[in-house]
Amino acid sequence: MSSDDGFQSDPDAADHDDGSGDDPAPPLLPSPRARAQAQAQALLSPPPGQVLSLLHLSFNQDFGCFAVGTDNGFRIYNCDPFREIFRRDFDSGGGIAVVEMLFRCNILALVGSGSNAMYPVNKVMIWDDHQSRCIGELSFRSEVKSVKLRRDRIVVILLQKIYVYNFADLKLLHQIETIANPRGLCVVSQSSGQMVLVCPGLQKGQVRVEHYASKRTKFIMAHDSRITAFALSQDGRLLATASSKGTLVRVFNTIDGSLLQEVRRGAGRAEIYSLAFSSTAQCLAVSSDEGTVRVFSLKADFGTLNNDRLHNTSESHVSSSSMISSLSFMKGVLLWSFSSEWSVAQFRLHEGLQYVVAFGDWKNTVLILGMDGSFYRCQFDPMTGGEMTLLEYYNFLKPEGTL
Repeated sequence: MSSDDGFQSDPDAADHDDGSGDDPAPPLLPSPRARAQAQAQALLSPPPGQVLSLLHLSFNQDFGCFAVGTDNGFRIYNCDPFREIFRRDFDSGGGIAVVEMLFRCNILALVGSGSNAMYPVNKVMIWDDHQSRCIGELSFRSEVKSVKLRRDRIVVILLQKIYVYNFADLKLLHQIETIANPRGLCVVSQSSGQMVLVCPGLQKGQVRVEHYASKRTKFIMAHDSRITAFALSQDGRLLATASSKGTLVRVFNTIDGSLLQEVRRGAGRAEIYSLAFSSTAQCLAVSSDEGTVRVFSLKADFGTLNNDRLHNTSESHVSSSSMISSLSFMKGVLLWSFSSEWSVAQFRLHEGLQYVVAFGDWKNTVLILGMDGSFYRCQFDPMTGGEMTLLEYYNFLKPEGTL
């Protein structure tokens, strides 16, 4: 379908899939942060009369902003300093299930929600906020689960298929078949000219890595149960994965598929919602439905890789092609069961609520977005670990005029 500015969806892209309590208090912190923590706890309850429904939360590519999809529009927020940049509310009804930013520019990708939707669930709308309108669209035969943007590419994720388009002319460049992917899992590197795309493979627990610069495809048997979360380092060289068991998070080298490290979230099952590398890939943040955000210190220097073999003491068997170690000093060490001596840090939140995590611009800080409209900025000590310190808290869904 043509747009006013000449963008067109590729007719070959039509997909044939059917697509078918109590609020626990955050941790008490030593002075001088105790007061800030108490204030945050007092604000955790939704404001009286608040009826706005939150449908989507996501950071932009450099974690400097985040996008919010609601049942009547979308909003964009800046992280540092925290402030609302703009919002678009559609009076005629405009539920937005996906809002994907392109760094800080005026172009967004939007997908409508299932009910009260201004746009169909099977279309990606290219929105130009300078013009406050859609300038193009991509149409499919089934529901769009998620969208990922680079400056040169648009990646659209459906239930069992992924399409990669050239951003300049919306030309279809690549199609990928996946196992059923209801969460729309997919991550894309942001380095110019070095695009790496990671998505589920065709088997449960399998990860597919596409290296577009070298035209290579790598398959990694990451887990023996379904994948629930991915994260890529900024350069696309490191991949973190989590499965439905939620006990372990694995870190792989995307180039050769080798398993570099494991970190243990806990002994019991949990649903891991979000993973994020720090900008230097020295830390990894993990959020889950247990109500705790954890930061793990990645001890290895992943810039130097060798072929030392690790002993397999993990939750499940990993294929021999994925069992290559990283550094010689890590030989024989696979299970990193973190505690305070490993500089693990935690921040406790609502159990069962979905949170998205990222590392902030401030040194040793973590940003946390909650589906209850919460924004947290926390700081951790990479040497001593322990409970993170709350620096800032906001409820970005509060009605205007309330504190």
